[in-house]
Amino acid sequence: MAAMSAPRRALMLVNPKARNGGVPLDAIREALRDGGIEPVEPQGADSGQADCSAVIARHARNADLIVLGGGDGTLNAAAPALVETGLPLGILPLGTANDLARSLGLPLDPLAAARAITTAEAQPVDLGCVNGHYYFNVASIGFSADLAGELTAEAKKTWGTVGYAIAAFRLLRRARPFSITIEHDGKVEKVTTIQASVGNGRHYGGGMTVSEDATVDDGKLDFYSLEVDHWWRLIALLPALRRGTHGEAADVRAFSTTEIVLKTKKPRPVNTDGELATHTPAHFKVLPKAVRIFAPERSARPAAQTGFRMPF
Repeated sequence: MAAMSAPRRALMLVNPKARNGGVPLDAIREALRDGGIEPVEPQGADSGQADCSAVIARHARNADLIVLGGGDGTLNAAAPALVETGLPLGILPLGTANDLARSLGLPLDPLAAARAITTAEAQPVDLGCVNGHYYFNVASIGFSADLAGELTAEAKKTWGTVGYAIAAFRLLRRARPFSITIEHDGKVEKVTTIQASVGNGRHYGGGMTVSEDATVDDGKLDFYSLEVDHWWRLIALLPALRRGTHGEAADVRAFSTTEIVLKTKKPRPVNTDGELATHTPAHFKVLPKAVRIFAPERSARPAAQTGFRMPF
């Protein structure tokens, strides 16, 4: 009889502050063990930390993979350590939006996601980078960054995607266009916009679509600028923003690239995966195949998972 292979060791970290961070973990641990993965959870000061990058770095040498439970902010925080250690990542979607999980076609039920980690291959995934800060989904300047500043963690945990709606509609009528200079592919363009976004993945803001052709592993950044005259025009654009076809509108500028610089007269905050990470001037680039995540191959991913989502 052939000897059974030793289980893979997974450093498992769960963000207790995520919207569903209090989900019972016993069934998840059992599902991982049934699939040949032994979850190892740090104790003491390293237990339950929302900022997990340093924890991963300290424990990486004793792990074969990382399992992270949380939302897009948790994954964003882990990105530096994932790049540094090279360990593959398994995602337990416990956040409000779970946009990266949607982009990768992962189950949004945490237990089903745990089972998927045990059977899927680790797929290479791109990272966006702005001023040295990594992101998986999208980075934005303007309305989305202002929204990220107003939407508290408590509101997201209490109201979920409805929290996005409440904060967005409060902010929408106060939104004002601003001037921005766009440098890319040897071109310099100065425009007036209400939001400029640079997407690495497919979904953002709770399931909106960066571009109908975008994937998180295509080696490209997808840029768009909402150059609208009135705030109510954003309401009319909502269906296209959900489908990722907004680039066809006359008042939306959209293109794909691998590197872009955005400048504003005064420094403006940059929102990366829901967190305010840096300010303009902002230098964006794509890092192809920077990390590996257990997920279906691109051709096997299901159609986009939809539901009640907000635009930004």
